Amino acid sequence: MNAAAYTLAELDKESRMGAMGSENAAREVRRIDLSDFEHRKAEIADQLWSAAVEVGFFQIVNHGIPQAHVDHAFATSARFFDLPHPVKGQYPHHKANNVGWESKAQVRPSTGTPDQKESYQITRPHMAGLWPSEAELPGFQADMLAFEAECWALGMKVLSCFALKLGFDPEFFARAHDPLSPEYQSTLRLLHYYPVDPSTLGQPGVWRAGAHTDFDCLTLLFQRAGQGGLQVCPGKEMDGQAWTTVEPDDAAITCNIGDMLMRWSDDQLPSNFHRVRCPLPHEYLGSRYTLAFFAQANRDAVIEGPGKLYPPISAGDYLRQRVAANFAKAY
Repeated sequence: MNAAAYTLAELDKESRMGAMGSENAAREVRRIDLSDFEHRKAEIADQLWSAAVEVGFFQIVNHGIPQAHVDHAFATSARFFDLPHPVKGQYPHHKANNVGWESKAQVRPSTGTPDQKESYQITRPHMAGLWPSEAELPGFQADMLAFEAECWALGMKVLSCFALKLGFDPEFFARAHDPLSPEYQSTLRLLHYYPVDPSTLGQPGVWRAGAHTDFDCLTLLFQRAGQGGLQVCPGKEMDGQAWTTVEPDDAAITCNIGDMLMRWSDDQLPSNFHRVRCPLPHEYLGSRYTLAFFAQANRDAVIEGPGKLYPPISAGDYLRQRVAANFAKAY
């Protein structure tokens, strides 16, 4: 199967995931403790592999990023989104490099309607002219780059466990995500889901984020308690569309396998569908803020699994195909 056919097949699956479906509360999204990592690495790797293979989603605790740093990153993100639209509009989204600010620009193949959110993408090598000024947001650039570096280090720690299970050397994925390379394309994404107008509740086709898989190797998602809506449906169960809610927890980071790692693992690790549903009438209707770090291999990294199930493709080519297919137009 060539790269284009592989990508189109994934999008065809996604286009069938727009129904409301049902709820499966029995499915477990496991919590994995990363404490004493160096001494427990083999045990942790087994736990991560099992959770990833069976559901594709898991939560990590005692992960090493201080809660104060997470809280500060959320506060800094909210400061950005509080800026007037004309100010944010000075830093527009550049689709080719996945950087900058967009609002209601992402149209999922699953829904055909815009996600009800705004986001700001930070991809280190491509941020020239896209940082708010110090006058607009003092300290924003330095704070976000520091938090991005913490996310990268944690992401590489988790990926080193998958490298171990796949038979790669421990630094395999760290080299493929080298932040000092001009080919670096991992992204920190700040997200603000807009408050929900009660009059729109229950309208068909309105989603905070339509069902999709992620393009990357690994996603780290930081959520705020009380601001829920994230749901997951394993691909092997996509025809039944039974969704499981992933409850937000300030102390836990929700992780999922992305399309790149699924391909790199010869499909052993599934990249599963997830979405952010709109609140129910009795639920919190205000803004929802999340922070997502997408560990996306450098553009020149070659994705090829140990068993060579698929032909090799550069991560740059792979990501370009997926981003182009999932944004309605360039901004």
